[in-house]
Amino acid sequence: MNMTAESGKKLIKELIPLVKNASCDVALCVPAILIPEMTKAAAGSNIKIGAENVHWAANGAFTGEISADMLKEYGVEYAIIGHSERRQYFGETDETVNKRTLAALNAGITPIVCVGETLSERENGTTEKVLLKQLTDGLKNVEDITKVVIAYEPVWAIGTGKTATDGQAQETIAFIRKTIGQLFCPKCAEQIIIQYGGSMNAGNCKGLMAQPDIDGGLIGGASLKLDFAAIVGFDK
Repeated sequence: MNMTAESGKKLIKELIPLVKNASCDVALCVPAILIPEMTKAAAGSNIKIGAENVHWAANGAFTGEISADMLKEYGVEYAIIGHSERRQYFGETDETVNKRTLAALNAGITPIVCVGETLSERENGTTEKVLLKQLTDGLKNVEDITKVVIAYEPVWAIGTGKTATDGQAQETIAFIRKTIGQLFCPKCAEQIIIQYGGSMNAGNCKGLMAQPDIDGGLIGGASLKLDFAAIVGFDK
C-alpha cells in the first residue's frame, strides 16, 4: 500500500530507460486502484503491470474484492497470491490461496504464489513441513505448474531488513524445487520459476541470484526506488 498515481508514474518514467535492456522479465505489482494509470505509464516498455491480489469468484457479493476478469481488462499479467501480509492480517489460508491461484490461471494471469515460514517455525525446525503443506494445499488441482511462479519469502525477513543468507535461501528453494518435482513432475520442477523474496536489495541481490535454484526476486521496499533497476540489472 504505497505510492499515489503521480508518484507511481514518476517512478515508472525513471525506471523505463534503466531497465529497457533487462535480460529478465520485469513486473511491478501495484495497488488495484493504480493499475489503470500504471498500465498507461508503462505502455510501450518492457515493464509489465501486475496486481497484489485477485479474488477466486468471477463476480458476486464480495465487497472490496477484485476479480481476474476485472484485472485482465486492464492488461494485468501477474497477480501476487498468498503474500505473508495477506496471510497475517487478512485471514488468507492455503485453501484460499489455491482458489485464487486457479482463478488467475483460468483467466490467463500468471500467479506469483508466496510461501514461507515464520521465525518460530524455522527455529523449531519445521520449515520443510510448513512449506510442504503450503505447496501441497496451495497448488492443488493446478494442471500446468510451469504457468505458476513461486516466491519463497521467509516471513522473518520481510520488512525487517533481515535477509536469509545465500546458503539458507538456496537450501530452502532447492527443497521447494524438489517438492514440486514430487508433486508434479521432475521436468516441471526444472522449468518452474522460483523467486526469493525477503529484503532482497541492490546490495545482496548478486549473491542470492548466483545460487543455482534462485530464478528471480520478489522485491518489496527496494522496488519503491531506483535501486530496483540495479536489482533488475544484477548480472551487468
